[in-house]
Amino acid sequence: MLAELKPVTMNPAGRAHSRKIGHMLFRQLFDPQSGTYSYLLADTAAREAVLIDPVYEQVRREAALLAELDLKLLYTLETHVHADHVTGAWLLRHRVGSQIALSEQSGAKGANCYFSDGDKIKFGNRYLCVRATPGHTAGCVTYVLDTEDMAFTGDCLLIRGCGRTDFQGGDAGQLYRSIYTQIFTLPADCLLYPGHDYRGLTVTSVGEEKSFNPRLGGQLSESDFTVYMENLGLDHPKKMDVAVPANLNCGKPEDDQISTDEPAWAPLTYTFAGIWEVQPQWLEENLTAVQILDVRETEEFDGPLGRISGAKLIPLGGLTDRTGELATNQPIVAVCRAGGRSARATKILQQAGFSDIANLAGGMLLWRAQGCPVEGGRD
Repeated sequence: MLAELKPVTMNPAGRAHSRKIGHMLFRQLFDPQSGTYSYLLADTAAREAVLIDPVYEQVRREAALLAELDLKLLYTLETHVHADHVTGAWLLRHRVGSQIALSEQSGAKGANCYFSDGDKIKFGNRYLCVRATPGHTAGCVTYVLDTEDMAFTGDCLLIRGCGRTDFQGGDAGQLYRSIYTQIFTLPADCLLYPGHDYRGLTVTSVGEEKSFNPRLGGQLSESDFTVYMENLGLDHPKKMDVAVPANLNCGKPEDDQISTDEPAWAPLTYTFAGIWEVQPQWLEENLTAVQILDVRETEEFDGPLGRISGAKLIPLGGLTDRTGELATNQPIVAVCRAGGRSARATKILQQAGFSDIANLAGGMLLWRAQGCPVEGGRD
């Protein structure tokens, strides 16, 4: 149980009083390899957040977003023990200090806290209510936002579909009852966010699924649903033999070692845009250790902002054809006026096979603002 959770004042209709509801930030994140959606919710006043169903390979991205938005991640939450990807819960706990929370029915070990049906997970002045929705797996849950206008269904209910019921303690009849009693009882306009989608769909609603879900909607009975699910004939997920054991340990590696390809040649920062950046102060102190690639136009290179000593000018438009002019055995720092064109240059260099690459954060504008030396230019 989450002992630190506090009761929330409810009105007679069962909704939280509006005056107690703070502003919320919401981000839907996607892992293209597994088709997994992760969801970040935060109270913008308290700067406290929770993250639902994080993916191991996307932890660097999520950590960058938390840093850029100045959010403290309180909990990573799992909708169930996944069979198609490894959770990022353990790695995020290591990196940002978040706690791991999941259902006490999940069978997973190593979490900081376990919850059950009806528990409330607080972040700032907001909370998610846990609804047990077993059937896909025994430990499946759905998270319902305090205002009941958003719910996160994991693999229990998908957009015009639902999770399979043929492994990990799945039960078709139980899943049908879970959906009808715990999800379809929410308001018709409540938005439903699934754990996966493979067709590019992002969100649905209770009313839509009650009407149009081909497995569950309309007048389909529990027996209709059970027969449907028994005849799906699906192959098991490709990563199941790896993902399930790992997720039963909250994503903790067997050897406790963090597999990482973090650059070691400089103190770099990874942005949510997927760009490695280096700060002007470090570059100023290590000019001879790197190649400085200036991707501005010639008139800018010779213009008022000046240039960094030793910089090589290759305008961005011609970089693809001139990457052979750069050494492959020395790190490269790309530079432009404000950091936008040089960010694109790092992607071009990556595609050309270069590995140790970074963007100069803020470009020449920040370089000059911090008093770093230039050649040419004007005050």
